[in-house]
Amino acid sequence: MLMTSCILPVTEGQRGKKMGLTHVIIRIANPADSKRHRDIEFLVDSGAIYTAVPKKILQELGISPHSKRSFLLANGEKFERQMGSADVLYRKRRGAATVIFGEKGDFPLLGVTALEAVGLIFDPLHRKLKPVALTI
Repeated sequence: MLMTSCILPVTEGQRGKKMGLTHVIIRIANPADSKRHRDIEFLVDSGAIYTAVPKKILQELGISPHSKRSFLLANGEKFERQMGSADVLYRKRRGAATVIFGEKGDFPLLGVTALEAVGLIFDPLHRKLKPVALTI
């Protein structure tokens, strides 16, 4: 079997930079009362659809679950989590997103639906959130 590989060129400015995890501070707020909010450090996960927020924080903000959904991990493990709606704020951008009520052991993850809600995309090369042209 013929094996090939693809190696992307690395510029001088990128040499020595380590690949790694990207964390950002995002404000999560109660959609019915924006004064009830919390700034949370999230791991940006461009492979995650939803944003996971610790259940305790969502409860403190007065955000209630509206449904429960089943999820499947890459290793085949299935689990259920409650879902709710929250406002997501990053710098001067604001949007509404469906969030997962994280249980003990769940890490705060920022998923793509929250990013889309505020008009951002994750640039993995530069490890930054960047504005994206919105389409209908």
